Amino acid sequence: MNSAFTKFSIRLFFILSLLFAVHILVLKVLKLNLFENKIILAYIVNYAFAILVFGALFILRTKFKEQLGFIFLAGSLLKFVMFFILFYPHYKADQTISKLEFAAFFLPYVICLTFETISLVKWLNKLD
Repeated sequence: MNSAFTKFSIRLFFILSLLFAVHILVLKVLKLNLFENKIILAYIVNYAFAILVFGALFILRTKFKEQLGFIFLAGSLLKFVMFFILFYPHYKADQTISKLEFAAFFLPYVICLTFETISLVKWLNKLD
């Protein structure tokens, strides 16, 4: 696609890989089950949706320059829908969402959202 998209994808992959390793290490040190709570799926899905949203914004940057913020928000809405479809039923099966379940999804979500936002701000500033 473009170097901005490629750089974003590679950097996010390495950041999430590092976070995943630390996350698993903490679980191991605390002697908790390492791969419960759909942790692998959470990292993969959050990465994929961050790439999808960033890619969509990149593709639509010239045609819909004034609407990019709304497209970004639509991508965030899509991530929430994805959470409620893929994760919420599993997490709520016992009528409560534990801290471990919350962390399994929320840590990669926050890292992706933060990195995505910072990258988009830098990238959009270069468009003007």
